[in-house]
Parts: sequence; structure tokens; C-alpha cells
Amino acid sequence: MIEKNKATRASSGLFSGLFSGPSFWLFGLLWLAFSLYAFVFAPDEVSSSATLDLIIRLSSGQWQGINPLIVTLFNLMGIWPMIYAYLALIDGAGQKIPAWPFVSASFGVGAFALLPYLALRQHNPTFTAAKSRLVKVLDSPWTGRSLLLATLALLSYGLSQGDLSANWYDFTAQWQTSRFIHVMSLDFCILCAVVAPLLRDDMAKRQMNQQMSSAALFWVGTLVPLLGILLYLSVRWRSLSSENRLSSQRSNPLTNNLF
Repeated sequence: MIEKNKATRASSGLFSGLFSGPSFWLFGLLWLAFSLYAFVFAPDEVSSSATLDLIIRLSSGQWQGINPLIVTLFNLMGIWPMIYAYLALIDGAGQKIPAWPFVSASFGVGAFALLPYLALRQHNPTFTAAKSRLVKVLDSPWTGRSLLLATLALLSYGLSQGDLSANWYDFTAQWQTSRFIHVMSLDFCILCAVVAPLLRDDMAKRQMNQQMSSAALFWVGTLVPLLGILLYLSVRWRSLSSENRLSSQRSNPLTNNLF
């Protein structure tokens, strides 16, 4: 009986706080609303076979005849999961739930996978776990810089190919008729809009929230779509684990953690 009570308390401790608080309701309701809209109310005037053919061509690099803006958007939706991986996999080390299942699923379904993680995670301004090899790679600003360069190349491709005005007109028409294009566009916007909680805690893990310029960097990362958060990932300091946090406080964190 005692062992059963201990197991019950341990289980309740594991899940305590996961299903409460404003973040749970905010992101949970957003996930529910987005899912309902995407599968019930989004425009659906393009056949499933045509949509599948478009996805296959986009995925295999057969871009001839496809609107360059759609090509760019599709590839940027591969950039976003990597951005969230750089933030969430470090954040998940201090959470009651692991981040990797949500991050892995996001490479296929984007915000549909990440919103549940944002709903279930808790405020986590410290990094106490030992750094794995993967975390050390994700922690490097050079990974963010490579993503920024890839994004700029994609944007350059989308904006320079063909007649931009005609491409925008065609994109708008497809957005109004194709569920795939419509939902992918909304997915992109949602991923831009919900990065703030992870960004705030990531800055705290690096003690970047103690600098005068931190507020400006936070708002750039939050309000400038895609490029803002990529700029942050390109300049952020390395996260401070529990064993080096104290020693870092006694030295200059800028010179110790920028590279």
C-alpha cells in the first residue's frame, strides 16, 4: 500500500503543472482552433492527386513550372523546425516532457506538433543538464549563421525568379483555392508568432537578459518574421550549465560565450 502511494505521488509529481496555467490554455486553444480550421474550414478546391503531385515535385527539387514563391515557402517550412530544434532541444533538458518527439514531428507537420509542446512546457530560465554532443552543436552560433545564409538564399531565389508581381498574383490565387498552400502559409505565420516563450527562456539560460541591449534583441527576434530569430541564433552566447554559471558571473560573459 505504501509503495502504491509512493508511485501515485511520483506520477502526480511528474505531470503536475503540465495541464494548467495560461500557456497551456493559450497554446492548447490555438492548436485546437488551427487544427479545426485547417481540416474543416480551409479552402479545398484542388484535388488530392494534384496536391500530392505538387508536394512530390517540391520535395524532389523538380521546381520547373512551380511558382518560385511557393518553392521558397515550402523550403522555409523546413528552416522553421530547425530553428525550433535549436531552442526546444536545449529547453527540453529541463522540462518534465522531452522536446525531441515534438521537434521530430514538426519536420512533417510544423506548428501542429510544436504547439502541444509549447502548451505543456513550463517556464525554464536555467540549463542544468550536462551538454550532449547534439546540444553542443545546436548551441553554437555558427549553426544559426548557416541557417541565416540558407534563408537569405531562399528568399533571394523566390524574389528574383520571374515576374514578382505575377508570382504574387498567382500565389494569392492558389492561397484562396488550395488547402495545402493555405494551411502552409498559416503554419508559417503561427511559427513566427509563438517563438517568444522559447526565445525569452533561451536568453535567460545564457544570461543575455542581463544586458542593456537584450530588450532590443528580444523584440527583433519576436517581431521580425523569421530573420529576427535567425539573427538572434547567429549572435547568441553559449548556454550556461550549472557548473559554469558561477564562474561566468565572475568574468566577462560577452568574451567567454560569444564564440
